[in-house]
Amino acid sequence: MGLLALLWGSGFLWIKLALTGLTPVQLTVIRCALGASVLLVLAVAQRQKLPRDPVTWGHLVVAALFCNAVPFLLFGIGEQTVDSGVAGVLNATTPLWSLLIGLVIGSERGRLTPTRVGGLVLGFAGVLLIFAPWQQHGLASWGALALLGAAASYAVAFAYMGRNLVGRGGSMAISAAQLMTATGLSALALPASGPAHPNATALIAVVVLGIFGTGITFVLNYRIIEDEGATSAATVGYLLPVVSVALGAIVLGEPLTPRIIAGMAVVLIGVALTQVALTRSALTRSAPNRTAPNRTAPNRTAPNRAAVTRSAPPEPPQDGRPPHRSPVVPTEREHTGGRSADLC
Repeated sequence: MGLLALLWGSGFLWIKLALTGLTPVQLTVIRCALGASVLLVLAVAQRQKLPRDPVTWGHLVVAALFCNAVPFLLFGIGEQTVDSGVAGVLNATTPLWSLLIGLVIGSERGRLTPTRVGGLVLGFAGVLLIFAPWQQHGLASWGALALLGAAASYAVAFAYMGRNLVGRGGSMAISAAQLMTATGLSALALPASGPAHPNATALIAVVVLGIFGTGITFVLNYRIIEDEGATSAATVGYLLPVVSVALGAIVLGEPLTPRIIAGMAVVLIGVALTQVALTRSALTRSAPNRTAPNRTAPNRTAPNRAAVTRSAPPEPPQDGRPPHRSPVVPTEREHTGGRSADLC
């Protein structure tokens, strides 16, 4: 999550620089195309194949629309008129939208706790404290509404991806297919995008944004959705303003006031609260499964060494993912059609 926030948090800077020579539509198309190229290379390296069934591609169209084409375009439109402070505040509403959508569709009702709600509210309060929108202008402008729409679009995408795409294939191949779809959808608007006036700064910015801010972050985003759930993935939005403020102070020498430092601390505490709540919930649900075999242990005879060798569970992979399970007993993941984002 920290690495995703670092790469993703610098996106506001690259978008602002790319807009000096490209239109929002052109920025979106190039960004998606570069991200898709990176993911295709990674998918080939790991021998992952693009999906072939039409159902998966239908889900990819919806996900590409709400997770890439629409929000990328809206961010480009919004940052033409809105400063980075207001943009950061509005983007940080994604976890709140995600939680609201999860309550409506039922995916978050069983995991809604006072700690999680408090963490979400505290995180948003920290973002407000960092950027102090009451001291800035443009909150009610069309650009600000575009940024708010982008945040809501992300939340819709996270919930949809968690329910319909996670578990349908290799994460890199699925991500590449989604960005390829987003490139095609965005290209449909190129005739109405207007002329481009490219310059070196804009070209460098869009390349960095496409490769690192889109391609690499997409893999990390899918991993978080798969392991933690849609609302946890959206919680990364709270860390983005922290990253942008820190980069501004270190790289550009922007002032770092006590109010901003306090806001960063509040944001981190809010994110920590939401993660601790999910971790406790996961440990509570998995505890009976770990202790159940011990209840029957006294009635068993001591197995010989060969039996122990045959029945020993497999070593967990180095990447931290759960080991492969025998298909004899259906797992909870199999019963949900591979939608591991619904599990914690």
